[in-house]
Amino acid sequence: MKTFNRSASFAVRAARQVALAGALLGAVVAAQAQTNSPVGVWQTIDDHTGQPKALVQISDDGSGALSGKVIKGLGANDQPDRRCTACTDARKDQLILGMTIIDSMKKAGDEWDGGNILDPENGKIYRCKMHTEDGGQKLVVRGYMGISLLGRSQTWVRQQ
Repeated sequence: MKTFNRSASFAVRAARQVALAGALLGAVVAAQAQTNSPVGVWQTIDDHTGQPKALVQISDDGSGALSGKVIKGLGANDQPDRRCTACTDARKDQLILGMTIIDSMKKAGDEWDGGNILDPENGKIYRCKMHTEDGGQKLVVRGYMGISLLGRSQTWVRQQ
């Protein structure tokens, strides 16, 4: 009877270890999927100065579409009351802080596409695509008109 209890005890311990290993593997896979997603807070970089410009929070609206809004301005020239005077849509003269500048991004393979991005500096709205790099620590955001070749890319850095 003692041998049976030892075998049963060993089997229980082994089953627990397998369950723990499975849970850890699931957590690693989930964490990796999350870091390869654009969901999170990103530091944008000014095209002209190369300096940090703003923090943009990208979130999932619950249907799988991503949007991004400005949550903080950075840099010496940041003015929290700055407005989008160049905008021509409903965002005209709205505060840039809190403004949604990325809209309707959908997953398409290894990237997100199909949405648009607003440049609050000139008020123009561009088609947009984006993908992560460096294990999800960088986000390459491309705004373009017509075809993707006619546009520009920025690399944003994930904030923890």
